[in-house]
Amino acid sequence: MVAAVFSYVVLNAGFFTTQKSKEVVHTGVEQATSSIELTGDVVGYGWTYNSTAERYENTLGTNLTVVKFYLELTAGQNPMDMDGLVVSYTDKDTHVGNLTYNASATGTSMTGSTLGMKMGEWHYSIITTAGYGDNDNLLERGEKAEITVTLPDYGVTTDEQFIIEVKPASGATISITRSAPSSIDKVMNLH
Repeated sequence: MVAAVFSYVVLNAGFFTTQKSKEVVHTGVEQATSSIELTGDVVGYGWTYNSTAERYENTLGTNLTVVKFYLELTAGQNPMDMDGLVVSYTDKDTHVGNLTYNASATGTSMTGSTLGMKMGEWHYSIITTAGYGDNDNLLERGEKAEITVTLPDYGVTTDEQFIIEVKPASGATISITRSAPSSIDKVMNLH
């Protein structure tokens, strides 16, 4: 009787360990693979920050102050909750581990005269294509997320490198490393 109970416990413990190992491996692979990817250009803006009005204005400044880029799902991935993103920023002098999400940002199309965001904030808009998309906070197949980031501490100067990291709730972090060009313009393609 004791031998039977002992063998039952050993077999079940081994089965439990095997199942747990499979779960750990599956979770690890899911976390390591990216569910989103950068698509299109990374665009920079040399707009001036008006500290009195606490907003950016479409006048040429001396620093790169705003960055815009686009994300989409990788092939075969499930919809991603954009409200679960964490966006961080690093340059040689500044690190902000979690930029402030501005849900009510205005002027993020960058075609107006002002951008309703303060320094160190980010905002997203979902862009849909014909036959795809809806008005929710999920990034789904056929949609792109337009991300606007206002750099903290008045941005970066010419030739200065910076890193923006996008961390989804599940999946790998997207790291965008760029440098401000040698000459700051109102609109710049960041390579």
